Amino acid sequence: MTSILQPTSSDIAVSGTSNSESQVSSLAPPILLQYWQSVLRWKWVIASIIIASLVAGLIFTLLATPQYTATSQIEIAREEKKVTNVQGVESVDAVQNQEFYQTQYALLEARSLAERVSRQLRLATNNAFFTSHGETPEDASGLFTNSDGPLSAEDRQEREKLVIELLQDNIAISPIRGSALIDISYTSANPTLSARIANTWTQQFIDASMDRRFASTADARTFLEERLADLRIRLEQSEREAVNYASQKDIVSIESSSGRGGRGRSERTLVAADLEALNTALAAAIADRVTAESKAKVRGPSGASQEALNNIAISQLRQKRAEAAAQYAKLLVQFEPGYPAVKAIEEEIRVLDENIAREEARVTNSRTAEYREALQRENELRQQVETFKQRLDVQQRDSIQYNIFQREADTNRQLYDALLQRFKEIGVAGVGANNIAIVDTATVPEEPSSPNILLNMALALLAGIGLAAGATFALEQIDEGLREPDQVNRLLGVPLLGSTPDIDDADVLEQLSDAKSSLSEAYLSIRSNLAFATDHGVPRSLMVTSTRAAEGKSTSSIAIATVLGRIGKKVLLIDADMRSPSMNAYLDTNNEQGLANYLAGDDQWQDLCQPTDVKGITLISAGPMPPSAAELLSSERLPSLIATAATDYDHIVIDAPPILGLADAPLLAKTVEGTVYVTEAQGVAVRGIKSAMQRLRNVQANIFGVILTKLPQNQAGYGYGYGYGYGYGDNSKED
Repeated sequence: MTSILQPTSSDIAVSGTSNSESQVSSLAPPILLQYWQSVLRWKWVIASIIIASLVAGLIFTLLATPQYTATSQIEIAREEKKVTNVQGVESVDAVQNQEFYQTQYALLEARSLAERVSRQLRLATNNAFFTSHGETPEDASGLFTNSDGPLSAEDRQEREKLVIELLQDNIAISPIRGSALIDISYTSANPTLSARIANTWTQQFIDASMDRRFASTADARTFLEERLADLRIRLEQSEREAVNYASQKDIVSIESSSGRGGRGRSERTLVAADLEALNTALAAAIADRVTAESKAKVRGPSGASQEALNNIAISQLRQKRAEAAAQYAKLLVQFEPGYPAVKAIEEEIRVLDENIAREEARVTNSRTAEYREALQRENELRQQVETFKQRLDVQQRDSIQYNIFQREADTNRQLYDALLQRFKEIGVAGVGANNIAIVDTATVPEEPSSPNILLNMALALLAGIGLAAGATFALEQIDEGLREPDQVNRLLGVPLLGSTPDIDDADVLEQLSDAKSSLSEAYLSIRSNLAFATDHGVPRSLMVTSTRAAEGKSTSSIAIATVLGRIGKKVLLIDADMRSPSMNAYLDTNNEQGLANYLAGDDQWQDLCQPTDVKGITLISAGPMPPSAAELLSSERLPSLIATAATDYDHIVIDAPPILGLADAPLLAKTVEGTVYVTEAQGVAVRGIKSAMQRLRNVQANIFGVILTKLPQNQAGYGYGYGYGYGYGDNSKED
């Protein structure tokens, strides 16, 4: 509430300008203070919830069965430890991606791993396992009995299902931050069983990892076997086609060679080899022929061939002839040509000449024959070369298709060899993959891990605080009434005239008669704010109404009239709530005649005025209850009454009926300068107040502002309260 010493905020609020609204909004209390006020409002609810949570936590801790947690630790490395140097099916980068460890954590909690542990330890038939988890017989199905008889298939299936659920509920996977280490913990009421399950869980995880790797290589081997069988058939067919075609076309390949990078392929066939040999022989024959021809054509100075000149036999004959010629010349000097000795020498020379000529002719004829033989051999070889060239040309054209068959066979062979090599590698690749190592095995715990009374009580306290916060928030949402004075302008868009404290069952008139009381101070502040509602000060005529009954509307009417009368003003108080009159009871007057009589046709309104014990206040009570109050109020007599009474009184205050459900208040609002709207703190929902105000606005009523009544005393120090240092006597101490 706005005190007299702090009129600024209220005065600005009453001015109704946009600037005032922004300033009032700026005076809104801090959010933490609002939370604190909410805590104070619902303190008993909050305390009850927290205490109940602590008690429940204590009971749970004392009644809980001790639980034992066994922990084993493993290391999962990113890089696999290779036993062989053979690459596996997965790529090297597959274990280095960001999802690797998240995948491992999920695999550690997988249902399939729980099934492996259950089968390994035969937990489905272990009654101690169920007992350690608090499972007890629920029916006669025999699931948890200790009978030695064999379980049925249905019972075993139900047991296995329950075992897997219990394993997954009690296993805990805890990665150690910043490392490749992982803690695997299992909790149960049996410490030995907890250690066995934790160690078995670790070992089964390693085995499952190896099985997955072998399974992946098995799938790859199966796929490669199918591909190898298909390629084997294709290779055999392509090789058979190449061989058959070579046989049909008489293609005999001696050797083959490939180009750089394996591109291009050349085949050296038998025909090509023969052609090469014949061509070599032809070249040699041409050389021999040229040599023989040169030998046959060369002649010396005597006309003999060079070979004849170099012949030993001919040289000897020529030497003998020279000797004979020399002897013949010597004899001619001594004897006559007819001398017998001369004739004998001459005959010898003739014979030698014949022998020389015969030898020269023989040598010449041999060289000619040798030339002819060389020429004939050259011609024969040339003819054979031409023949083989034609055969090679035909064979080269046939080799195009042969090379096609050969390339297809080579391609199939390369594919087959590559897949066969890969098949062999995968066969041994699974041996080398194990990137999981056990760091610590689980030991049997000696002390229980739970219940921890301090932890449980702390959790119970947190849970209680959370529940209390949720309940408080829900209650705050359900309680949609105005709780704080600052909400008036922010939620309703109208000025706040002031707020009044909740005085419980105290006498209103007694409180108002005491100028030092908090209620009197509150309405004095409201009167001060009303002085700024019009340009002529406190309105000459005003109506006080509310959304519903029992919100302090009648109290506010009397209070406003009282503080006006206290400063020497003549106030006419009219009880217009003819359906439920209350002013005569407050002011201790009669209600035999009143406003209803005047509205029904009695023109002597002065006779209806009753003096009161309160200074400056004259009352016109409601009078007898009419059949239709709305019809009486809709006549022109009420505006006439107010206009006439305004000449005799300084202020006219009308106590109007509530708005919702009645047509009286809107009818009365048109007859006065404005309306003072009264609403109870934490009372009517804001939407109801807005709806009621909209009814007033629909008849162009002027709303001066809102009075927030029955504000709890524990909020006196909040916003517009009374406890910030101003008061009288004991009241100030209480504030």
